[in-house]
Amino acid sequence: MARLSATYTSTIDLSLLLLRVWFGLLLFVKHGLDKTMNFNRVSAHFADPFHIGPIPSLLLVLLAEVVCALLVVLGLWTRFASAILVINFVVAFGFAHQFQLFGQRSGELAFVFLGAFLTLCISGAGRWSLDGLRGR
Repeated sequence: MARLSATYTSTIDLSLLLLRVWFGLLLFVKHGLDKTMNFNRVSAHFADPFHIGPIPSLLLVLLAEVVCALLVVLGLWTRFASAILVINFVVAFGFAHQFQLFGQRSGELAFVFLGAFLTLCISGAGRWSLDGLRGR
């Protein structure tokens, strides 16, 4: 029974590692880097859901899509970083996509990211992470 439990735990830790690296790197490479590299072009027409201006709004998104995404990949402060990403994707899904999963304004991708980071927010990083090495 103990062997089965150890195998199950290792499988969960491997699954959390894959989830963190897969979604964290995808978010960083496909979205965070693109917005960073094209900051001037993106900021000229970026949404302003909190009425703080497009540049501060873009900076908040970059905090999530660059810094928090990399923290998740490393498994460092995973629950905190994932919570910021959950907020980011709730805003994106609600504001940019009007909670639509179908049609022209579909927020399907934002909804998928939301699910992945909500899972990590609840579960934590697992043992195969910097959080795991620190005993968190």
